[in-house]
Amino acid sequence: MMTRLLRHHLFWPAFTLVLLLAINAVFNPGFWNLQWRDGHLYGSVIDILNRAAPLALVALGMTLVIATRGIDISVGAVVAIAAATVALMIGGELVVKDGVQTHVSRFPMSVAIIAALALASLCGLWNGLLVARVGMQPIIATLILMVAGRGIAQLMTGGQIITVYYAPFFFLGNGFLLGLPFAVFIAAAVWLVLHLAMTRTALGLFIQAIGINPAASRLAGLHERTITVCVYVFCGFAAGVAGLVISSNVKSADGNNAGMLMELDAILAVTLGGTLLTGGRFSLAGSVLGALIIQTLTSTIYSIGVPPEINMVVKAAVVFVVMLLQSAEFRRTVGGAIFRRATPHAKT
Repeated sequence: MMTRLLRHHLFWPAFTLVLLLAINAVFNPGFWNLQWRDGHLYGSVIDILNRAAPLALVALGMTLVIATRGIDISVGAVVAIAAATVALMIGGELVVKDGVQTHVSRFPMSVAIIAALALASLCGLWNGLLVARVGMQPIIATLILMVAGRGIAQLMTGGQIITVYYAPFFFLGNGFLLGLPFAVFIAAAVWLVLHLAMTRTALGLFIQAIGINPAASRLAGLHERTITVCVYVFCGFAAGVAGLVISSNVKSADGNNAGMLMELDAILAVTLGGTLLTGGRFSLAGSVLGALIIQTLTSTIYSIGVPPEINMVVKAAVVFVVMLLQSAEFRRTVGGAIFRRATPHAKT
């Protein structure tokens, strides 16, 4: 039973998350304290869930891309483009109605959200076409948009921080539903839709087959290129949703810094969750756990007083250890060495 549990692909991510939560509780005695104020839950755990939601969204899209032997390092730029689009379209102009000053959206909020998500999906389509149709290597194809996309976001914002004043938009990143942050429900909804699509239809099997052997999948009759394009489109869409949540949370859009290095955290979250970078095997739940690990690790580093200048080193070291523990070959090697040392040599 224990051996089967240790071999489960979610055991080590879950164990790491529990360990980090325990460390937080040791250094912060009030870590598990939850307060109910104004019909909402507040506390350190709630903050982790709220801040991990955008990363989880990006990681879910990245999971499918990596499962098809791809990579998308442009998601951070797509986050910035989506945030800039919605901020520019909503804004929040100050008008006077019946003697009362109020902020109104330049465009209907639904139109602005649809436009931002459509533009983010278009970015994913661009990456997918370069990879599946033109034949570029995924890292090169997405590197183009990583550089150009950041420039596009800066051009859209004029290099300035665009502030949003329209209150209804703030609900996406700051609102609460049933006592929990609304962003958590957004991430959970995206995960649920993906989970059902991967487990209740043949799509999950198709993606896994493409990741294992694209050429064989094509010969077997799968529309390998079409599926690959769709996967990149969804990755762009997921990054767009994350951009909306982030811009709503900070009530602004910053083309220079929004989503900066988010692609690296997303890749780390996916790999921590057990998805193979070589394609094939993937885990949506594992990617969500990976996002929670990264956000909890960040909170842990701050709570134990690690100086900001070395927190990235500590983060990298922890991720390195976790990845070693997830390696079956490493565990066999270390376990064999310990067993040989513990077992006395027979005398002849």
